[in-house]
Amino acid sequence: MNTLSSPSPAGKPYPKFRYDGSGDLARIGLIYIASSVVMEEEMWAMSAPGVSTHTARIKLPKVTVQGIEEMMNAPELEQAARLAGAAPIDVLLFGGTSASFLHGTAYDHALIDKLRQWVPGPMITTASTATLAALKKVGAGKVALATPYLPEIHERAIRFLEENGHEVVKSAHLGISDDHALAEVSLEQVYDHVLSVDHPDATAIFVSCTNFRTVGAIEALERALGKPVISAIQASFWHCLELTGAAGAKPGYGELFNGRLSTAAMA
Repeated sequence: MNTLSSPSPAGKPYPKFRYDGSGDLARIGLIYIASSVVMEEEMWAMSAPGVSTHTARIKLPKVTVQGIEEMMNAPELEQAARLAGAAPIDVLLFGGTSASFLHGTAYDHALIDKLRQWVPGPMITTASTATLAALKKVGAGKVALATPYLPEIHERAIRFLEENGHEVVKSAHLGISDDHALAEVSLEQVYDHVLSVDHPDATAIFVSCTNFRTVGAIEALERALGKPVISAIQASFWHCLELTGAAGAKPGYGELFNGRLSTAAMA
């Protein structure tokens, strides 16, 4: 995408160069789970030219309450934040939904405060904070919830949503505790799982987990359901664009991105 109209030192015009992945619109620093793969892939899929993602990783022993607490209390969290923040990023994203809503809203806010202390330069968000911002953006009230979690984590997701004003009128979980298994759930299974939680009173559907494939099915789900579908990865990426002011999303990933679509990607 980078072209120069001025001549080269040799006096000849430069050739047209191909886009090389440069984040000249927005650079996102991502703190992500070491055993996970989906969030990076989906963020790159949604990214228009000019938006880039740069990751530092932390270990998650198991997708259980105990495993998440071990991860969040380990010194590697601060190390990952500082490593991600060593790059010239515009926004730092903590890419774990259950890890940021585990103990409620105050816990999520405290995590943001810690990240801001460790990395004072860029703007800061988490998957849970981004989710609430996304639900507000689409005007959601009561919601339905689809997760791949164990019951103990699924119930905490319900509690987090409801303490933030979003009554959960219907929900379902898949009972998965292995992180690799989360990423292996097919889009067809995700599609059916989300359809199963729809309810006439739900103004939107939220799909939690950042190692659970969702964004490829969101457009089809919104067409089928006639209401917004918000996923943790989609919301996280959107909120990074919102914070930076970048119109850096490709079309086709849900109505949430209205106003943040790249004109170049739409052409």
